[in-house]
Amino acid sequence: MNYAQCPKKTGLPREVVKWLQSLDLSFYPKNVRRNLSNGYLVAEIFSHYYPQAFPDHFYDKGTSLSAKQKNWSRIERSLQKHNLQLMKEVVDGTIHCKPGAAEALVHELYTILTNQSIRNAGGPESDFTDQEYQECLPTLARSTASKAIKNNLRITEIMADPDISTNQRKAEVILHRHLEHKAAERTLNPGRFKVKPNLRHLASKKQVPSSHSNELSDKPSAGGTTSTSYSLRWTAAADSFKEIKVHQPIRRCLVQY
Repeated sequence: MNYAQCPKKTGLPREVVKWLQSLDLSFYPKNVRRNLSNGYLVAEIFSHYYPQAFPDHFYDKGTSLSAKQKNWSRIERSLQKHNLQLMKEVVDGTIHCKPGAAEALVHELYTILTNQSIRNAGGPESDFTDQEYQECLPTLARSTASKAIKNNLRITEIMADPDISTNQRKAEVILHRHLEHKAAERTLNPGRFKVKPNLRHLASKKQVPSSHSNELSDKPSAGGTTSTSYSLRWTAAADSFKEIKVHQPIRRCLVQY
């Protein structure tokens, strides 16, 4: 079967890409995160090694959360019959399209089904966040706290587990990690987080110090009298303004007889 040209950057090692192409799948997973989320391709991969345990007509090609959960529950039951098991964190991350989860799943499938290890492959992350992507962005383009929660807590996770306390703990973990990154960034780049003075700060700097105001209050005025407080100067200055009176034109009403 002839496949379309693979993307230049798939996120998979070369030997894994060749292995996927050799399986003669119904379609090549160009977008690994999206194409593997419903589990249909995963069942098709296992069917090449265990054709009786993974029939294609048992699995749904839909992308809804219910279709994904049904497919993955069937895959799990079939794997248990052959004493095989996939990491639950990797499967959950793949269902909810978490960054790096689908790639880690393909690595695990390759290792289980071919009994070969991948060269220069690190261990899978447990949280599957977008931290690596955020570090590649400029500082001003990185996510805010609310955007970080939205990116790392998918709506399908809330639908799959609608417990409020559980989702609240997940959001708190994401927020805590975001604040830690911001604190580290503030330490490395303190000049970027320097607060610029606004009108309030500039006005406070121009105010006369209290010690200086006391000296002015003790000094005699030009008329020979001593002012009791520096605030009286502002009162006198306010009284020196002249009131402007505006004469309104007299409106004449035309009376019709």
